[in-house]
Amino acid sequence: MAIIITIDGWSACGKSTLAKQLAKKLGYLYIDSGAMYRAITLYFLRNHVDWTEAKEVKQALKNVTIEFNFNDKTQQSEIYLNGENVEYVIRDLVIAEKVSDVAAIKEVRKFAVARQQKLGEKKGIVMDGRDIGTTVFPKAELKIFMVADGPVRVERRFKELFEKNPNVTIEEIKTNLEMRDYIDSHREVSPLRKADDAIELDNTHLTEKEQFDFALQLVRKVLKRPE
Repeated sequence: MAIIITIDGWSACGKSTLAKQLAKKLGYLYIDSGAMYRAITLYFLRNHVDWTEAKEVKQALKNVTIEFNFNDKTQQSEIYLNGENVEYVIRDLVIAEKVSDVAAIKEVRKFAVARQQKLGEKKGIVMDGRDIGTTVFPKAELKIFMVADGPVRVERRFKELFEKNPNVTIEEIKTNLEMRDYIDSHREVSPLRKADDAIELDNTHLTEKEQFDFALQLVRKVLKRPE
């Protein structure tokens, strides 16, 4: 029995870390839905797309192809934009500052959701994001909603980005997260919210192993249920 596992929550709550761990343990496909929006943002920035113009957005999306390919060296699925591996390019702070605006666009979400649902047709998938359990896979067998205290999230994101950009500051990270939280929760299309049947996981004071063990127990309970 293969299932769909959705992991939603706020930025810098460790969604992708947990999703990757579960996918590896279960032999499932891991899909970072946020990477799709980041890749689209990258394309828009590179091609000077005015995303405030619906017609321009629709035309630009016709030229966007997004794929996930498994990297044998890293043992991870990595995202490709029009044939180019952009897994690390899309993690830049410049992308982080614009992605919530782009992800709030109706045409962009429709484009991304259709591809996400296509990837989940055969189940056996772990996908993280902000509307996976509410919009993309409302009938998923297991939904997890992750939260953590603000200062903890800022510190985690700072450590993550500092390795790539030593010039980044705590204040920049704090401002970026606050902005993304507001946009994600107030956007008109598929705002961030906890699904009614999602299980909340507050990892403010949990280690990676503790949160993984907690989530794995949830998976095992679901897998034991009769179909």
